[in-house]
Amino acid sequence: MKKIVLFFALSLALISGPVFASFPVKNQTEMSATTTESQINVTDVKKSEIKKELKKALKESKSQKAPMDTELIITLLLWFFLGALAAHRWYKGKPTGWNILFILTGGGCGIWALVDLINILTGKF
Repeated sequence: MKKIVLFFALSLALISGPVFASFPVKNQTEMSATTTESQINVTDVKKSEIKKELKKALKESKSQKAPMDTELIITLLLWFFLGALAAHRWYKGKPTGWNILFILTGGGCGIWALVDLINILTGKF
């Protein structure tokens, strides 16, 4: 019996290591965008041009109404009505393996589902 428990514990440790060892990595485009932004010399651009661009951007942002985030509403409705099937996770493009695990475990016995709800409401989903 001890050998079986030890076998399952070791296999779980080997399998879960690569799954949980994740960290954020910047895309190549993000890296190139940050390097080009840092290389821009502000003194080359006239101050009046900067002011014009800022005023233009401010007018555009004021003229656009801030519509209620329809994507947020859709995600909430999917979570509420089809949450057991991980519909909200499929809609947002989450990894397939995690979605299947979500379905098989019943949303992590409800805990994972509540975490998803909190992330949806805070906009971090």
